[in-house]
Amino acid sequence: MAGKFPRVFTFFIMLFIGLNLSGCGDDRPEQIAKYQQLTTQRLAQLKSGLESGQLRNATLLKQYSELLTRQSPDLAPLISELALDATTLGPMYQSLLRRNADLASAANFIDLDQQLAEAENVYQATDTSLYNDMLSDPVNVVADLSQGKLARVNSISREAAALANGSEDFGPGSQLVGNPSYGSWQSNSSGTSFWAWYGMYAMFSNVFQRPIRYDNWSSRRGYSYYNDVGRYRYTSPQQATSQAKTYEQTKKSFASQGKKFDSPYAKPRTGSTSLSRQSTSAPKASSTTRTASNKFRSNYSKTSSFRNSSSRTTRGISRGK
Repeated sequence: MAGKFPRVFTFFIMLFIGLNLSGCGDDRPEQIAKYQQLTTQRLAQLKSGLESGQLRNATLLKQYSELLTRQSPDLAPLISELALDATTLGPMYQSLLRRNADLASAANFIDLDQQLAEAENVYQATDTSLYNDMLSDPVNVVADLSQGKLARVNSISREAAALANGSEDFGPGSQLVGNPSYGSWQSNSSGTSFWAWYGMYAMFSNVFQRPIRYDNWSSRRGYSYYNDVGRYRYTSPQQATSQAKTYEQTKKSFASQGKKFDSPYAKPRTGSTSLSRQSTSAPKASSTTRTASNKFRSNYSKTSSFRNSSSRTTRGISRGK
């Protein structure tokens, strides 16, 4: 009997240690898988919302596109491309599909921290209210193309925004500049970066014939939802790295001339109105300014939760130019 108690005691000690060791295991892969599963569900809900007309800005984008096509038939190919954002075929929705699929392989990320941060961000980006707000950019592009005949949404007027921010008029489509779903920053032989549109969006260059240089745009850009609110969640780690590379190259070029260059996101722009609660709680756009060696971390992780949000709109259409 005397030797039995030590053996029993040792058994319980080992059991206790084992339980604690199992409790200290890395649960990040499990969290990533859970986020991916819930994001897949949200994408299905988002698809249903787009197809059934539940997203106000998607409905407006369709209506605006039809009206502007009749008003300006020469812009029909470009308008048709912009209207895709009101469907699951648009670049924004397709980007979220790819990003969610990429989460299945750890090889797509620097480490588990970056993979988990991306899982959190994609989950948030598929929130119906956030996505509805994100659609305000293409809606307002179409509104601007109408020369004031159609109202802007979730944004002050073009003139008011320019006055408030001291911004330059980069022409119709300027809300989409910087958004990797519509184009990318390219460098010419002299090392100057300029905005290159994808596919049919290149028609914006015909509307506004001067190329948009990164250094000029950075200091004189106007407000857009993507650049000032949604950039954190609607940018993949690879896209964030590319953006950071363009910034670092331009900063280095300026430094060689004895000049200072600030990030285009260092100074937030004024212009949003009546955004959803989810958007107003979003991390600042400047928080995605990273160098290639930095990890892409989510500031939302402390408050994120596995819950679905319904679409909310609180503002009627007001006339904008």
